Amino acid sequence: MSQETMEPIVSVRNAKIRYKVGNFRDIGLKEWVLSKIRGKYHVGYFMAVDDVSFDLYEGEMLGIIGTNGAGKSTLLKALSGIMEPSEGTVFRRGNIAALLELGSGFDDDLTVKENTYLRGAILGYSRKLIDEVYNDIIDFAELSEFADRPFKQLSSGMKSRLAFSIASMVSPDILVLDEVLSVGDGSFQKKSEERMRSIISANATTILVSHSLAQIRSMCTKILWLHKGKQVTVGTDVQHICDLYEDFLNGRITQEEILSGKLFNE
Repeated sequence: MSQETMEPIVSVRNAKIRYKVGNFRDIGLKEWVLSKIRGKYHVGYFMAVDDVSFDLYEGEMLGIIGTNGAGKSTLLKALSGIMEPSEGTVFRRGNIAALLELGSGFDDDLTVKENTYLRGAILGYSRKLIDEVYNDIIDFAELSEFADRPFKQLSSGMKSRLAFSIASMVSPDILVLDEVLSVGDGSFQKKSEERMRSIISANATTILVSHSLAQIRSMCTKILWLHKGKQVTVGTDVQHICDLYEDFLNGRITQEEILSGKLFNE
């Protein structure tokens, strides 16, 4: 079936996400009150994502690239349903598993086992499901010897491995990943990448933010390049776009050139 006759799993249309700046959390409560009294208080806005559009179909994997501050993580939050765009639309069809902040959702005073059930509940898993896959989760995270220890005794790498193992134990329709394939040492990174490939092979639609162009090149079927919130380009020519991005990082292409769009119309 061609994509022209398929329904997209993810569809983003002219999405814009802006943050308010200049409120009391930025300047302090005292300064905020004085500014209000003097009539000098002004609210500004920062456009984190500025007019992004693309479609993803079943089984596709989108790699999102861009330098720090490009809007990648903000866009992932909208794609995951954590936040809504200020303008435009983000449509998602099916259940979503999002691996964004691997260190969140745990209680340091609980054991590793208790935290496995806690994190699973936060992700919407039933106790019955966790009972069935608990041993697989702990084994994959390589934490069998630590199951009854307090979570706070784990290293940050161990905590991330557990979070990844819990979140990747299901087969979602949409999988959203933010730099999670860099979790752990080299052997665990290889194992986590293999886990992702198995989920993708089950026709999950996947979105990956990564600074590793090698991962993007080897895994992704489509690529989105963001720069300061703006969409530089999106397309299926992953290798060519990665080449241009590397040229930009190395100073061979200017910001003006990438934002002009001319590089992608040749």
